[in-house]
Amino acid sequence: MKIKNLLIVLTVTGAGLVTQAHAQDVNPLSRFIGVWEGDQGVDVSPAQKKTRAPGSAAVSPFFERIEILAGPAATNASEQDLEALTVRQQVFRKSDQQQFHDQLGYLIWDKKNAKVIYSFCVPRGVCVSAEGELNKKDEFSASTKTAFAETEFMRKNAKTEGFSIGMNINPDNTLSYSQITALNIYGNKFSHADSNVLRKVADKPAQ
Repeated sequence: MKIKNLLIVLTVTGAGLVTQAHAQDVNPLSRFIGVWEGDQGVDVSPAQKKTRAPGSAAVSPFFERIEILAGPAATNASEQDLEALTVRQQVFRKSDQQQFHDQLGYLIWDKKNAKVIYSFCVPRGVCVSAEGELNKKDEFSASTKTAFAETEFMRKNAKTEGFSIGMNINPDNTLSYSQITALNIYGNKFSHADSNVLRKVADKPAQ
């Protein structure tokens, strides 16, 4: 009886390894799947009008939670086969524990062209689609200077003119990223920067 139980455990474990390997073959970005949390974030954004220096650099330390989960597949124009992961990002200021950023989107692998697509929206009436490459098995970068969808208000008052991101899984299995959003706000150019280091706390959200 004990031998049968041992065989069952070994069989299930082996199947899990095969499934994981297959997932990474279909979509190498699946290495990023998991629930990640980190409290080393730094946000450098333009100060608001209510301050004495609107548009100047305002630094906000933050903590955040990023959920990256297996997502849908799609085919564009009968040629471009895509495998997607869903991404949910929630960011909170350390100073008052209040959430100040929420982001929903997809991290997409274009297998035929070996391209990474990072497409997301924020509840400010702004959406972005950046494209790039998987630089190493655990590292990608993506950017764009044109692929933005914005409301008329945002185009007039806080226009997005560029976006770039680099994300990687480090040797200690932490996830780190650094991103720049180029803005035209308060009549000036501003490079809005965000970065953080996060640790995986779960493979998927608790039910």
